[in-house]
Amino acid sequence: MVDALGYPLCFELTPGQVHDSVMGYDMLSKLDLQNREILADRAYDTDVIVALIKEQNATAVIPSKRNRRKKRAYDNDTYKERHLIESFFNRVKQYRRLATRYDKTASMFKAFLALILIRMWLK
Repeated sequence: MVDALGYPLCFELTPGQVHDSVMGYDMLSKLDLQNREILADRAYDTDVIVALIKEQNATAVIPSKRNRRKKRAYDNDTYKERHLIESFFNRVKQYRRLATRYDKTASMFKAFLALILIRMWLK
């Protein structure tokens, strides 16, 4: 999860068989979302995530999944700011050790990712 400037706020590793939206819900439920805009891609367009965002008086800027019968409206101009998230992943993947999953254990991978994120904040 990143803030409006593309700086990391928090992260969590998940097993390969767990969908990102499950952990996304857990991470969003721990944050104060009052009067904020939450940008995410189609994968996070689940009823529980959208309900959580509305519950906390925030705005969901998430395009509807293609298989959703009733499409939700979203602000396309605001959604374009999601490039900051993609830029964040691009900066992280520049570290070959992380991109190629050189570390085989989850604890070492998570530790190196934390080191990268600290370095991003200090720059």
